[in-house]
Amino acid sequence: MHHLWKRTLLVTGATLLSSGMVYAQTPDLSDPPEIEGDTVGDHGSVTLRMGLGLAESSPQYISSQYFADILDERSEGRITVNIFPNSQLGDDVQMMEMLQTGTLDMTYPSSSPATGYVEELAVFDLPFLLPTREAAVKAMRSDAAQEMLDAFDGTGLKALAFSENGFRQLSNSAREVTSPEDVAGLDVRGLSIRTMENPVHLAIWEALGANPTPMAFGELFSAMEQGVVDGQENPWSTILTSNFHEVQDYGSETRHVYTPFIKMISQRTWDELDPEYQELVQEAALQAADYEIQLSSEYDDWAREQLEERGMQITRLNDEQIAAFQEAVQPVYEEWAPRIGEDLVAEFQEIAESTMTE
Repeated sequence: MHHLWKRTLLVTGATLLSSGMVYAQTPDLSDPPEIEGDTVGDHGSVTLRMGLGLAESSPQYISSQYFADILDERSEGRITVNIFPNSQLGDDVQMMEMLQTGTLDMTYPSSSPATGYVEELAVFDLPFLLPTREAAVKAMRSDAAQEMLDAFDGTGLKALAFSENGFRQLSNSAREVTSPEDVAGLDVRGLSIRTMENPVHLAIWEALGANPTPMAFGELFSAMEQGVVDGQENPWSTILTSNFHEVQDYGSETRHVYTPFIKMISQRTWDELDPEYQELVQEAALQAADYEIQLSSEYDDWAREQLEERGMQITRLNDEQIAAFQEAVQPVYEEWAPRIGEDLVAEFQEIAESTMTE
């Protein structure tokens, strides 16, 4: 029962083709796994409203439809999920606040704005900490990561699972960036870069000499179009599905931060669910998270290639260039590792190192 996600891809493609575009609209994505497991008992009908930040063609949305399919099939239609993409209901911060008040049931924010609830999540924001997707997935599935999800207890939010937002890359409309000096500008002004509302991200771009500007994601396209900011940083898939290439000429494959998503449900909503429904929602969240990570890995390189086809000049930084960025952001570790927890930072560093030797 995978009709929902297929319909999304077809509709997205049809819309763009009708506009005269000839680009491939989606990569050859893996089908969602078959839905397995027993159906649950009849504990009444439930409709869950889920707000997302990204577009219908994003891995975030496609995997959320798979989540909805699991609940629909295994509850025999008694649990329905209505998904609202494109920041229709607000940005990540606003939607988490709506979960706390019970005016929204579910959302799927980046971990970065959630550090206001669980400060340890800021470990994911440390620059160049997780160098590969293998290291990132191992970190997200670690006991330390589960403790972070459990730490939402008492906040009004129930955190169900980590999945992939992805490696963040820099784009801008001013100039090619191959070094920290290009960010800072030297004889010209530093780039104004939109960041998430997260103090570690602000510290990263300040260390690089930029002018970081926190801004809601839903406001970003128009801000770049109007020249309010020069650029932003997001995974290639987000840059593509948000059409940022229309207002950004340059991209740099910095991979400076790996950011997870967190699938969340309102604690009020959770408490109203029958325990058997709760167990199903948790299982579906984990299964959809695994699928989203797979989709993101398939989408990433394809999205970069598509951005280049659509006119963005993308620079792939070599090891020496990446090392220059790593050196420039060392003050971020000096400031933030003690606040996040040096033991936690060391544990994540060990996880990263272990994947390099396996």
